[in-house]
Amino acid sequence: MEGLRLDGRTAVVTGGAGAIGAAISRDLADLGAHVIVADRDLPGAEKIAAELVVELGGGTRMCLGRAAHLDLASPASIEEFAAAHQPDVVVHNAGVSVVEPFVAGDPAMWDLMWQVNLRGPMLLTKLVLPRMTERGWGRLVYISSDGARAGSGGEGAYAATKAGLFGLAKSLAREVARGGVTVNVVCPGPTDTPMLRRVSAEQPGLVDKLARAIPMRRLGEPADVAGLVAYLCTHRAAYITGQVLSVSGGVTMH
Repeated sequence: MEGLRLDGRTAVVTGGAGAIGAAISRDLADLGAHVIVADRDLPGAEKIAAELVVELGGGTRMCLGRAAHLDLASPASIEEFAAAHQPDVVVHNAGVSVVEPFVAGDPAMWDLMWQVNLRGPMLLTKLVLPRMTERGWGRLVYISSDGARAGSGGEGAYAATKAGLFGLAKSLAREVARGGVTVNVVCPGPTDTPMLRRVSAEQPGLVDKLARAIPMRRLGEPADVAGLVAYLCTHRAAYITGQVLSVSGGVTMH
């Protein structure tokens, strides 16, 4: 099937050392993209980047991954990163979450979530978008959350910052459509990641409870999210923009 390759394209995946970020990085590399695995955890990013090896035939293999340090809470780090990289694709996957009753929340942590989950993606987009429109081709995908779309107890501040990505993406999609750049949002539902397992360790039975509430009766896997993200980055998705799409096993239906 034509139009599903990303050969010659450069993609950035923020939070690339995490479970979902790593799965996205692998799928993009499998489609032929050169992937910059960007993360505050540089050793973790280097590990994932080293795994992005594709077979070229005849026993030849090529690594399509590179690691880069990126701290989305630091404007200086974002500016330094953008000065060194001008990608065709950016998947804004990094995020910080705290699960707690809203009234018990620490405003200092709210500030961190705002910086990483919303301000950071806004600033990085501002710095890389002009080159995309100059080239007449680009893909921006923001990873939000079904908790931001439908609400989630204990995630009020997190959901607020992730919901901000909806308005950003929809507005950008209108601004840059004629420049050949698409902008979309992917919202994972409950997904089996180390972060969820850490939360569930403090709340026995949480994973089973979540799974029972999902029509498909299982948690999502990072690969479930990565498949949709990878497709949205291809030429075949060129007529899809300004959309908010859930990957939730049917929990959220629109």
